[in-house]
Amino acid sequence: MAAAYLNCTGAGRFRAESAGSHPAAAVHPLAIETLERHHIPWTGHPPRGMDGLEREPWDVVITVCDRAKESCPFFPGQPVLAHWGMEDPAGAAGSLEAKRRAFDHAFVTLARRIDLLLALPFDKLERRELQGRVRAIGQTTPDAVRVASSASHRP
Repeated sequence: MAAAYLNCTGAGRFRAESAGSHPAAAVHPLAIETLERHHIPWTGHPPRGMDGLEREPWDVVITVCDRAKESCPFFPGQPVLAHWGMEDPAGAAGSLEAKRRAFDHAFVTLARRIDLLLALPFDKLERRELQGRVRAIGQTTPDAVRVASSASHRP
């Protein structure tokens, strides 16, 4: 969901890829449904593993799953690395509605964090400061973003 959202909202500034340490055979149907409900296009590609990622040039690498963080390969070229840990909605238990809520919560969390990422002045920040800011975004919750953004618009 994060890659689809970033590719859609990044307006060509970014090329996001998604990969997993233990990718499923297919993208979870509720992930696709969630993207569709939020009008985010999904290209229909199967989940990708991490093999070969270290051979591609990356500017920013963000992990969202603790398993991915622990098994992330070494990336040459010193990309900005950050971990935006969160619950995997695919592991949600309960009714179909409870599972949908888990996917919606994950989507909103990722969308808010990506919106903050897109607002960063990449061309004006030194790598170390950029890494600090990208990492700090991972501590942001959807509610905190709403409070911060409404507070910042006050005179």
